[in-house]
Amino acid sequence: MSVTHAAAMINIQAEACASLDSPLYAALLRRAAQDVLDGGPCAAAIAGHEDAPGPDAIALRLMGAVHALVLTGRADALAAYYPSVGGSFDPQHPEAPWPAFRATVAAELPWVQDWMTRPPQTNEVGRANLLITGLLRAAAEYPLPVRLFELGSSAGLNLRADAFRCTATGLDVGPADSPVRLTDAWRDGAPGWLTSAAAEHPRLTVTERHGCDLTPIDPLSPEGALALRAYIWADQAARAARLDGALEVAAKLPATVAEVGAADFLREVHVVPGALTVVWHSIMRQYVPTEEWALVEVELDRLRAESAESSAQAPFAHLAFEPHRAGDQQQYRFQLVARLGAGAPLVLAEAHPHGLPAWE
Repeated sequence: MSVTHAAAMINIQAEACASLDSPLYAALLRRAAQDVLDGGPCAAAIAGHEDAPGPDAIALRLMGAVHALVLTGRADALAAYYPSVGGSFDPQHPEAPWPAFRATVAAELPWVQDWMTRPPQTNEVGRANLLITGLLRAAAEYPLPVRLFELGSSAGLNLRADAFRCTATGLDVGPADSPVRLTDAWRDGAPGWLTSAAAEHPRLTVTERHGCDLTPIDPLSPEGALALRAYIWADQAARAARLDGALEVAAKLPATVAEVGAADFLREVHVVPGALTVVWHSIMRQYVPTEEWALVEVELDRLRAESAESSAQAPFAHLAFEPHRAGDQQQYRFQLVARLGAGAPLVLAEAHPHGLPAWE
């Protein structure tokens, strides 16, 4: 049953890759799922992780491990099919890269098995689109400097979101010379409230940038940069370009990411008069145990109470871009939900899991 479960999870991720315009990964993961059932090299690679609950817990770790081999020049035959290193993949011949992929896993099994012990660390820069949206909505309510705190920060790249350029019809915010370009950020053009907020706040002022992660990545180290690049899907050049730009920003704009759980991190956070305190997270909730998240909710309620006691001098906002189950279906909608102060949750936007584009 464990092997069957693992193959099913890998196939789910294959379909997700197909729907998110990664035909290379969709093709490889479908074959990898069958290889797991057949007891091939992929079965050996994921041994011990077969019962992991989510598809990306094993599928994206496997793909990240192999991509790292390609990026470091240790998989020349497979590199011929990987656009991230100049190769090419023909969706009309989806089976072509599989023999080289399987051979790479077999030849580098200890490397792949080591990567399987690491949580996926995409630190998706495109999700900054949702953070910028939430910050502008909060700034319209509370026009104050921002203190930004992120849960599940990975490398902390999105703690620098105010240094990214975000554009869409009716929206133009952030430094014009930013190396990170979040273009076509909204599918049908930015909503009117966002256009107005961006006109009033063309540059957000962030005075503090702090995050937490149980296994943080140092984006300025060669190992950290490799891990981040490895988790970008090899046939998605736009995502890779955004990551490269964010690494450039990170080298110039400091942020701290503490190696600590979300609840312990929040216990040290308090609202401050004259500043807007923002807690933000994106697609990390599913990795946090239920008991831990209950403690996180306690701390969020405390911050709301502290803000209420300040007579609006120390406002607080909670921004979350997380999946929400669509009714009784197995499908999910990825929504940006904002809660400003003690107000009711507001659904500000929906978006693809990688953050671009968004829509109302």
